[in-house]
Amino acid sequence: MYKVFVNDTPIIITSSSKKENIFPVYNFKNVVIDEILHKLNNKELQGVHLYSTDLENDWKSFLTNMKLIPAAGGLVVNPKKEVLCIFRNGVWDLPKGWIEKGESIENAAIREVEEECGISNLQLIKPLITTYHIYFHKGIKLKQTYWFLMSSNYSEKLTPQQEEGITEVVFKNETAIKDALKNTYANIQLVYQKYLESDVL
Repeated sequence: MYKVFVNDTPIIITSSSKKENIFPVYNFKNVVIDEILHKLNNKELQGVHLYSTDLENDWKSFLTNMKLIPAAGGLVVNPKKEVLCIFRNGVWDLPKGWIEKGESIENAAIREVEEECGISNLQLIKPLITTYHIYFHKGIKLKQTYWFLMSSNYSEKLTPQQEEGITEVVFKNETAIKDALKNTYANIQLVYQKYLESDVL
């Protein structure tokens, strides 16, 4: 299954015929992707299931409709099991950014966390999840973000990267995280849920 968000409305591409929510179901072979994207962007649909009989090939077909923008980021925990969060453009988020040419995914994830948060002593633990988000800027772009679970014992003052629109960087405990998740993106909720399900707690 692949879950792609347009704003915070999902396109769920799946080989399962089980209906799990109220979203309409279409056969992948019978839809025009641009029309689906247009309806989601205009909030004519709250989400959509695209049923596939050949998931990997249909996913490749889906990707041909847009330019892929690779990015990487991290969910960072400290020794207290608090999670590093950033406040950017009025929304709670996790640090992430574009992968530079010739840069490995892992190095990009660590660099972006360091730059956006003013943190060091990062240890990469393991890959968590890959999320997908469509946005419209000079055509259709699909941001593919590789997320990693990281740890850090850094205890100095954190510095938000203000030129990236970040105004606050803070480690949040479980209670504060639940509150922050009320004002975040659907993809960030997926990343945090994956962290909770991981066996590294």
